[in-house]
Amino acid sequence: MKDARLERMGTAPVFPLMMKMALPAMFSMIVQALYNVVDSMFVSHYHKTALTAVSLAFPMQLLMVSFGVGTAIGLNSLISRRLGEQRHDEAGKAATYSIILGMATWIIFALTGLFFSGNIIGAYTDNPMVLESGTQYLSCVFIFSFGMLIEVNIEKTIQATGNMIFPMLFQLTGAIINIVLDPIFIFTFDMGALGAGIATVIGQIISMIFALIVLLQQNKAIKIDLHYLRHFDFKIVRDIYAVGIPSIVMQSISSIMLLGMNGILAGISETYVDVLGVYFKLQSFIFMPVFGLNQGVMPIMGYNYGAKNGKRLMDTLKYGIYVAIVIMAVGVVLFQTLPEILLNLFNAYPEMLETGVPALRIISLCFVLAAVGILFSTFFQAVGHGIRSMMVSLFRQLGIILPAAYFLAGIHPSLVWYAFPIAEGGAMMIAVIFFATLYKKEIKKIMPAL
Repeated sequence: MKDARLERMGTAPVFPLMMKMALPAMFSMIVQALYNVVDSMFVSHYHKTALTAVSLAFPMQLLMVSFGVGTAIGLNSLISRRLGEQRHDEAGKAATYSIILGMATWIIFALTGLFFSGNIIGAYTDNPMVLESGTQYLSCVFIFSFGMLIEVNIEKTIQATGNMIFPMLFQLTGAIINIVLDPIFIFTFDMGALGAGIATVIGQIISMIFALIVLLQQNKAIKIDLHYLRHFDFKIVRDIYAVGIPSIVMQSISSIMLLGMNGILAGISETYVDVLGVYFKLQSFIFMPVFGLNQGVMPIMGYNYGAKNGKRLMDTLKYGIYVAIVIMAVGVVLFQTLPEILLNLFNAYPEMLETGVPALRIISLCFVLAAVGILFSTFFQAVGHGIRSMMVSLFRQLGIILPAAYFLAGIHPSLVWYAFPIAEGGAMMIAVIFFATLYKKEIKKIMPAL
């Protein structure tokens, strides 16, 4: 089955193609960041304890997202490579299995939300108001997470075919619904943090329904066939998780890092926890466009690696790094010049401003370094070497940042924020070394002769 979108990934000029595919994803990720930020902005105006509750729940929410997105990255990588190799039947099987894999992940987190939410929040606070709000919020987003976990698999499946418009519309639909419903449930119904959770899952479920309709009725590039389920091909699942499991681990490390950081910062004060929570909401405006860029470059990389077109593969990496650096540089300028304005979006109290202004300026020093590391990690995933991405993330977020944060906090609490640029610098060096060895071993063989 031929498709114009597939053929252009092997023939169209790389930079215009990359931007054409990345811009819709970048826009949708900015919208995604917006409604994450809006959640916290609304609850911060409801009550200070609601902001702390959502901040404490965020690492576990991020863990759930990591499992969903990690599986979806495995799907995206496998489908784009199989399409590049003209193995359309295997691509169709992977696409058909995407819904089953999303449901399997949902069962795990639904049970966790049902039985363990209180224990998770209670590990970080003895404030009864924070405990109650955090438990309600986390239970809601876990128990009803099937919308997000199924939608993200369909989104990445469709992106693997080169179609970036529908995935953007999926994200946009969920984000707009969440933003509209947030004030209604938080303030009108006086539900606080729980209201933010309800608004979130309603948006995700409607987005999932939209994605299912598109996958089954509008998708032409990949064959969705329920007959694939009669003779389930576990080799396809294995190939999905060959990239998916390292991606899950890589992204879950962020959750573990945040849990560890919350443990360190809670020992200082709730203000430090609030600052970290607000920082991760704010930095999503900078990092999410880069992650959207990744969604544009990964199918191009995977397709051309499968087609053994080394020049197009490397050109995509080069242009991706350039664009990511520009985005991150803008972020540095904003965090260096406007920290007070950014913090006041979250109804910052005096102690939060005193701690948060220098924190944002220090942490933003890592942004440009992170741009390079993120694009190398995407490259590793696209060519089927997700284990290298996982190792870079392990080094960054467990091997450096937590020990550095613990050590620096022991010297003086205000130094704890320097752990971020220290970790990104070390991780970037490791990523460059991994890339150099992979290039010498594999990529050089598919480069055109000089």
